[in-house]
Amino acid sequence: MHQFDRRRLLWGTAAAVGAAALPQPASAAPHRDDRHPTRHDLSDARPLDVRPPPEFDYTRANRLPAEMTGFWEKTFDVGGTERAAKVYLSAETPIRSYYTVIALPEGADAADFLHRTGWKDVADRREEGLVLLEPGENGWGDRGGEAEYVAAAMDFYQANDYFSIFGLHYLVGYGAGAPPLEAWAVAHPLRVIAQVYLDSPGLDAEYLDAHAALEFDGTTAPDYTDVVLPEDLDRIRYDETVLPTWYLHPGRTSQESRSYWNRANDTKDRGVSDRDLGTVYRQRRRSDRWMTAYAGPISMVAVDDRRAHYWSRRTTTRIAGFLTRYTRYENSFAYGNSLIERADYDRLDVEVRTMEVEGFVREYLVHVPETAERWSGRAPVVFVWPGNTQTDKVFFEAAQWWKVAEREGCILVVVCEQYSASPISVSHRDSLAFYQQLRDMVIEEYPADPTRLYSTGQSAGSAVTQNFAMAFPEYFAAVASTSFTTAPDDSGNVTIDGTAYPASGQMIPNYQVYGYGDLRFMAGDLWDDTPNRLDDWALHHLGVNGLALADVDERDGVLSGRHDRYRTWTWHGGPHPVLKLTLNRFRSHNNIPEESPLMWDFLEHYSLETAADGTVSRYYSASGFHRDDKVPLGG
Repeated sequence: MHQFDRRRLLWGTAAAVGAAALPQPASAAPHRDDRHPTRHDLSDARPLDVRPPPEFDYTRANRLPAEMTGFWEKTFDVGGTERAAKVYLSAETPIRSYYTVIALPEGADAADFLHRTGWKDVADRREEGLVLLEPGENGWGDRGGEAEYVAAAMDFYQANDYFSIFGLHYLVGYGAGAPPLEAWAVAHPLRVIAQVYLDSPGLDAEYLDAHAALEFDGTTAPDYTDVVLPEDLDRIRYDETVLPTWYLHPGRTSQESRSYWNRANDTKDRGVSDRDLGTVYRQRRRSDRWMTAYAGPISMVAVDDRRAHYWSRRTTTRIAGFLTRYTRYENSFAYGNSLIERADYDRLDVEVRTMEVEGFVREYLVHVPETAERWSGRAPVVFVWPGNTQTDKVFFEAAQWWKVAEREGCILVVVCEQYSASPISVSHRDSLAFYQQLRDMVIEEYPADPTRLYSTGQSAGSAVTQNFAMAFPEYFAAVASTSFTTAPDDSGNVTIDGTAYPASGQMIPNYQVYGYGDLRFMAGDLWDDTPNRLDDWALHHLGVNGLALADVDERDGVLSGRHDRYRTWTWHGGPHPVLKLTLNRFRSHNNIPEESPLMWDFLEHYSLETAADGTVSRYYSASGFHRDDKVPLGG
């Protein structure tokens, strides 16, 4: 019996990888979903300064070790003065959860503040974390005087051995604590999802002007290929990074800050009245900001001149409601950074489930949208494999496959990885056994069409998908994945979960999307002078289809998307496409949300039927099976 929790709360997403360590099956690991929060006592914050990193806790699928939940304190040496920050981890905080960073009001005790304001209840209910920045002995200093403390606290919070984070943050600043936190947001705009400031005097024009005109270039992480931006491309400036912002009872001197964020969010000149938010300046309908190219003009700046009561639970609820409208992905490369709508698991009826796989309890998500009813009990299914360290909840948000599911009526099954990287991180393990169990469960328990099972994934998840495509092409009607290509080794094998399997030599419709600034073994294109694993992938799949590189539809590819972002090459087997490759010219390694609809547009046309003797027949539907137009693939 697969046990699962139907409470479907809001979950989050992005961050730390520890030293590799292979877990051993724990006989005590229960086959359960133990999500019953324990109310932590906040009377004393336990010190992190001398605490060793936690041990693996295999009984908690995709959750931080139980020993790490609760109330903690970390101290920093700031110019010879000891300063502290507090961390609250709810009892069920998952790996790489969302966190809200709060600059406390002066005179507030951190534990008392969490209780009385309701912030602790918000974290418990959402199964998230809180980071509390505290004023010094003499209160908050100005933004310059507090820069070292804020930087030290944020650096620790973003990468440590005790908990892992989504990688992008919600910020809340109270009173004199607001400007130091806002100054960090101005300097690191790609890392902030949304921000709220109460009674803030704002930032001075000199600081804002020093950052406004800074431009993002094509530099990527050391393991990736730098992106060469076209000479005529207008670089994204810091003050063009959309960042939803709300000021409650701002000070009279906050006008410079408000103007800065209005410009960054490309808002309308005139605001509209909102009962809860005050005056709302919405992003222009035809805004050309890069970060909302997929989601549309969803950002805003809101200003509520009414006095905000810090200790009011209603104030906290309003703040949390504003922040969690949004999520964001890609915290280091501006041209791949996207501000998007955060999924509401309760509204979407997302199921958080577990099953035991090879002795370990494993988590996964299932989303059956209401639109699946259009398939009359036979909805297509997309199995989604996140990238390394990306949990099911991380990738559910980052890839926005749920948006595709809502529109197209496909069922999503999103895999969560296992604690094999560190006690606070995950990586792929037992993928073959997990898929076989998931496939059987989905066909048995959901209104699924077994002839239309598809696989997708990002990075290490793409490796899983691509290896399945070669070793077990009969598993899927088609595959489409991003940012990792594989091919058989010299012995004709592919490796899955450490085991070699022979490549079948059979065709399967296949689509790969990769970035200009992607992994180095995918650099360039199929026509350059540097053979690499991208070439190996293409040559294998061309070969099993009886095609050559020269059989491509358009040698230079077909340009599409904003700024001609995508260059796509397609190969046909007979009248139907069988292999497709897209280069995203303006991203690094991480996927972007608008790639998911591109992959669905490829996947939806294929089905597969397996006869009793194991013979596989593949079919193509020009309408995506909305009409009776199914024909043999290639015929």
